[in-house]
Amino acid sequence: MQSPTVSVQAQPRDAASWTALARRAEAGGYDALLAADHPGTAASPFVALAAAAAVTERLGLGSYVSHAGVREPLLLASDVATLDLVSGGRARLALGAGHTPAEWEMLGGQRPDVAGRVRRFQVVAEACRALLAGETVTLDGPEAHARQARLTRPRPVRGDVPFTFGGGNTALLRWAGAHADVVGLSGLGRTLPDGHTHEARWNAEDIDRQIELIEQGAAGRSTAPAREALVQMVEVTDDAEAAAHRIAGQLNCSPADVLASPYAWVGTAREITAALDEHRRRWGITRYVVREAHLDAVDRVRARFPDDGGAAVTERGQKAMNNA
Repeated sequence: MQSPTVSVQAQPRDAASWTALARRAEAGGYDALLAADHPGTAASPFVALAAAAAVTERLGLGSYVSHAGVREPLLLASDVATLDLVSGGRARLALGAGHTPAEWEMLGGQRPDVAGRVRRFQVVAEACRALLAGETVTLDGPEAHARQARLTRPRPVRGDVPFTFGGGNTALLRWAGAHADVVGLSGLGRTLPDGHTHEARWNAEDIDRQIELIEQGAAGRSTAPAREALVQMVEVTDDAEAAAHRIAGQLNCSPADVLASPYAWVGTAREITAALDEHRRRWGITRYVVREAHLDAVDRVRARFPDDGGAAVTERGQKAMNNA
């Protein structure tokens, strides 16, 4: 088994615990520290990540994921470039289309329909990446507006900033196959009426279809994007079946889906590592993002990983990550 690449997603509670987490993640060999982007209900990711940069030397740093629905391309590119500057070239760019209605409403807007969110995402992603690459951008709407926008300074420190798409929309998975360095899958389906929670989409056949869309988009590329999964539950236990039944009841899916899913690590450390090997074989998933609350359990699983340097990413993304 080749070791998966594992990053940590977290939110700061206070300065001391946040910087301690950053140091722990770096000392433990995690790939990156990532912060969610939910205006109004979560810390500003780039402020938090800049603080983490100050106490680390090698750890990658990025939002997971920035909200393309409310972030303006020039401001987002400036945030990413500034983080890259203060971290010595360790910033990552990650984007999703957004889903929570309140995050538009608090800013005086209204959540667009799915097609509108897809269009807005593509415009913001392409403009932000162009700005980070030193290009001048003009956007005439209706999705976004810019007039001769250019990121003169700061510039990213070392080459291209690695780009992750996070989401499950059919059109965007195909788009990400063509453009992203990493595609992050979360197992989240349709947004439920509360505007915050989602249907669980953990069925293996659903994941097969998502991977097929990524591969369709990647046709013609020399290397397809790396595939990443957001791990939402970790339980190291001698009774995987009982744990899977309990989790399945919470998510309205089957225990078999839980045990096969890349979104939950359930079982003994040996059983979990075997499952990760199957995820790599079936879906090409080589990267995982875990939550801070699960780090003790994740460390127990990672102790069984071979020390072989982790997974490959695209040529463009690998160069950027090596420079970080």
